[in-house]
Amino acid sequence: MIYTSTKALQYLSIPVYTIFKNLTIILIAYGEVIWFGGSVTPTALFSFSLMVASSVIAAWADIQHALASYGGHSQLSKAASDKISTLNAGYLWMMFNCFCSAAYVLGMRKRIKLTNFKDFDTMYYNNLLSVPILLICSLFLEDWSSKNINLNFPPAQRNQIITAMVFSGLSSVFISYTSAWCVRVTSSTTYSMVGALNKLPIALSGLVFFDAPVTIPSVSAIALGFVSGIVYTVSKMRQSVSAKPVLPTSNSIPMSASSQSMRDSLKA
Repeated sequence: MIYTSTKALQYLSIPVYTIFKNLTIILIAYGEVIWFGGSVTPTALFSFSLMVASSVIAAWADIQHALASYGGHSQLSKAASDKISTLNAGYLWMMFNCFCSAAYVLGMRKRIKLTNFKDFDTMYYNNLLSVPILLICSLFLEDWSSKNINLNFPPAQRNQIITAMVFSGLSSVFISYTSAWCVRVTSSTTYSMVGALNKLPIALSGLVFFDAPVTIPSVSAIALGFVSGIVYTVSKMRQSVSAKPVLPTSNSIPMSASSQSMRDSLKA
């Protein structure tokens, strides 16, 4: 999940990555239906359709911006083709990340239920298991040449970059701990939806602080993703209210045979 997310961010902008991340919620919701006996209400289904629509709009906006920026002349058509190829690679990594993220969350919830892991245990083993996977992927799939290292870690900014990486790693420990707690006390789908709502400010920051294109379709996709989160929250609230036990009325209270005969004698 960690590796595919970094590869997707390598090719996609932060807003597009964030919007497509919402598609993981759909996979998790139907995974809960299969493995945990969950259910998908019509309102939740409507919120899922809004998520898909926001992802389609975001992808369309990205492709249109690439064509508008690099298209036009024959020399620039090659640049537009390369840009679209880069976006396609990012969408492919994003698809892998959605499946890996859904498998991670569902597997974590199932493991918590089977082993009664505490939040610290879940956080510790999750991060421990990620170390060999990330090492293998990094050593065998990435370019460790001195030219690439100098490109990604310029000597003038190397200390700042390493400090930011250490801070990000320490933050991920707390993210893992709170994620385990949230999955344990709620559900996998609710955890994913809360995470999606938290990522929407990140999508807006990508428009403000990075070179992500600010267009009407891109802003509309972010707004549609936010609305889908609100619709899903309303769906979960209605579902929790309908699942609450109803107090029995006086006519439906079960009575023993002796109590019933005494009541009949008093009526007589």
